[in-house]
Amino acid sequence: MSATHDIQERTFEFACRIIKFCRYLADSDYVIRRLASQLLNAGTSIGANLEEANAGQTKRDFVAKCAIARKESAETRYWLRLIASSQPMTQSKVVPLIEESHQILKILTAIIKNAESNPHRGD
Repeated sequence: MSATHDIQERTFEFACRIIKFCRYLADSDYVIRRLASQLLNAGTSIGANLEEANAGQTKRDFVAKCAIARKESAETRYWLRLIASSQPMTQSKVVPLIEESHQILKILTAIIKNAESNPHRGD
């Protein structure tokens, strides 16, 4: 399995974990539910943008979609940190998600750098 497919599967699994976590937060107060809504949008769009990147017609398109996925990963991490700070009882559930979002961010950064520097990738 290629690195691109590995990260696609990893971000899919991450999105599933985000969905589960947001469902856990569904009975929280209004503010936490609003934060969870933002988290749900950002956390599930990482993988969606990678799917689009994989279907990209040019290297430029691939890099652009991967860059969006990277931004969404950073945003996801932000919402997770904000929820953890606002709702301390979620720490045990949030910390692994924060760590995974950071790992995904690092992987996407490496994919983008590799794609940009590889002259053999199609344009």
